[in-house]
Amino acid sequence: MRVRNRLLGIRPVRPVVHHRRLRRRAVRRRVLWAGGELLVTVGVLVLLLVVHETWWTNRQARAGAQRQVAALEREWEGEWGTVVGHGAGGRASPRAEKRGRPGRTPGSVAAPVPEPASVGRRDRTASPAYAVLSIPRLRLRVPVAEGTGRRDVLDKGYVGHYRATQQPGQAGNFAVAGHRNTHGEPFRYVNRLRRGDEVRVETAAAVYMYAVDQVLPQTSPRDSGVLAAVPRSAVRPGYGYTGPGYYLTLTTCTPEYTSRYRLVVWGKLVRMRPR
Repeated sequence: MRVRNRLLGIRPVRPVVHHRRLRRRAVRRRVLWAGGELLVTVGVLVLLLVVHETWWTNRQARAGAQRQVAALEREWEGEWGTVVGHGAGGRASPRAEKRGRPGRTPGSVAAPVPEPASVGRRDRTASPAYAVLSIPRLRLRVPVAEGTGRRDVLDKGYVGHYRATQQPGQAGNFAVAGHRNTHGEPFRYVNRLRRGDEVRVETAAAVYMYAVDQVLPQTSPRDSGVLAAVPRSAVRPGYGYTGPGYYLTLTTCTPEYTSRYRLVVWGKLVRMRPR
């Protein structure tokens, strides 16, 4: 039969089922190809997002923070140039006389002078930054702003002051927060601080030197005790203090790239230097 069909030029008719199978295979190939393209596109977008969060936000925030530090330094220099200079009557201002008062040399002040309530108020009309925090061990120098909002403070690479806590140099607890990762990540390496390391806080009125005293490696984000006037962890009571003093508190997220817990560093005021 087959030989006869070939001699007569009759081609065998393929079953319809075979054509349906071919169409299904073609559809599957198209679906797999489209799915592969979609996965590649999503992967590229995720990679771009990671690069943006871990590199670009750091670069942008650090540059902005450095500009803000430089602006504060210029402003303070201008203020003191006006204050120290003599007026038309040839008499220095009371503030300049206080600055030059004998017996008040850098490092010799035992009882710190409270930060005036007005310090930083004028600065925050133009910018929320009003102080500069420096940690020599970490080669860190960043502006301190009022509040801990992400968009207006922390995401700019600033360190944010908890509004309910005291100001630099005041009795109680001067507490600040900063990002551990992304957006300038000023507090990325605060876990490397050791007892006795220096932390400086500069304002328009004075420079306050704190010494690191305790490190709380991990606690709950709801542990409000670390921000109290006499800081003491409510979650881990073995960390903290029992008596009044002049304290500094640095807080950030831990472990890295998460916000599950908080890392806390405490310091004590050891001396101050008026400007």
